[in-house]
Amino acid sequence: MPGNGDRDDDEILIEYWPIGNAVKVSAIDPRTGDEVSIVGPSTAGEALLGRQAVAKLRAVQRRRGRDARDPEPGGPDKGGIVV
Repeated sequence: MPGNGDRDDDEILIEYWPIGNAVKVSAIDPRTGDEVSIVGPSTAGEALLGRQAVAKLRAVQRRRGRDARDPEPGGPDKGGIVV
């Protein structure tokens, strides 16, 4: 999902999995490998659910103290394990 408003080089992969009357949405940052999922009603629409999943991904990345463009978990001097 290019362009989240603050950076032009963003690329987020979004997967939609219908489960009955709900949809599981996963947002993945291919640069960092970070992945989050949400579940919402199928009536909400892909655009809204996709935005919510991306917002959750960004919030998780902020809590971890990492920039979406930082390919190393935790980044330099931030702890974490590089696998």
